Amino acid sequence: MSTTLIAVVGAVVVLVAVYVSWRAGRLDRLHIRLELARESLDAALVRRTAVCLELAASRVLDPATSLVLAAAAHEARTAGTEEREHAESDLSRTLRAVVDQDRFRDRLSADPAGRELLAELDTAVAKVVYSRRFYNNAVGVTRVAQRRWLARTLRLAGHTEYPGFFEIDDDPPKVLAAG
Repeated sequence: MSTTLIAVVGAVVVLVAVYVSWRAGRLDRLHIRLELARESLDAALVRRTAVCLELAASRVLDPATSLVLAAAAHEARTAGTEEREHAESDLSRTLRAVVDQDRFRDRLSADPAGRELLAELDTAVAKVVYSRRFYNNAVGVTRVAQRRWLARTLRLAGHTEYPGFFEIDDDPPKVLAAG
């Protein structure tokens, strides 16, 4: 009877150890997914900024509009981590104001280089929307996993902080969304 009890206790200990190891591995994979999603979001934001700067320099827009768009894009590109969300939201609002002007798509489509720039802009704006959604989804899943009692009790996430959501105004311009 004593050997049976030892075998049962040993089996339970092994099962608990396997489960804890599995949970720690899952949490590690979630953190890797989160880092990759953040890198993808950063790349999409940088690409959108580059396309906005290209649009501002394209001479399709009037000088004042070009200057406003270039200033917003520059601000988004050079913003620190604390101001990044605000600067990216400002760029989204500025881009909407520029693109939603009357006959914007017609003026840009009249030039072959403009058509290419318009396609790049459509793609860049859509990638920001999707990348942010994917990142925020990864943040939500990771936060739930970090808040579980086992992860908190055994400190499976180490001393990492809860990841923060990236909240910006990323609504695409009406002309691009309809185009």
